[in-house]
Amino acid sequence: MGAETASPVRILVVDDDPGDVLMIEEALADSDVEKVIDVVSDGQEAMEFLRREGRHTDARRPDVILLDLNMPRMDGRQVLGEVKGDEDLRTIPIVVLTTSNADTDIVGSYTLQANAYVTKPIDLDDFNDVVHRIDEFFGRVVVLPKRV
Repeated sequence: MGAETASPVRILVVDDDPGDVLMIEEALADSDVEKVIDVVSDGQEAMEFLRREGRHTDARRPDVILLDLNMPRMDGRQVLGEVKGDEDLRTIPIVVLTTSNADTDIVGSYTLQANAYVTKPIDLDDFNDVVHRIDEFFGRVVVLPKRV
């Protein structure tokens, strides 16, 4: 179907809700797309991870970021702005995966160059389906930029 990658897809999940993180991890694990999942709990830690700072000096560059909007310290909007404004990071695709379906959040995320905006479904089966579709799309369909 799409481009087969020699190495697993690296996904960075940025979400402060442990329940949502667990559901995302379980949904991602329930597929045959080979992947490595890293998790950080807020935007500030996401930027440290992406810039390999602090306790993340050994972090590997993700192929795609699943980003929640509403988090403490630094929210997803700020992360989007920083990543897409950074010459070295801007090519990493970012999927905003959030509970908000507010037009201002949707338009604001695309204005900040989000690659996709997905509202987290409340129903567990729907949630799993959405994450599987994201996984399938980025794991099998699209051609991702080569890691630097």
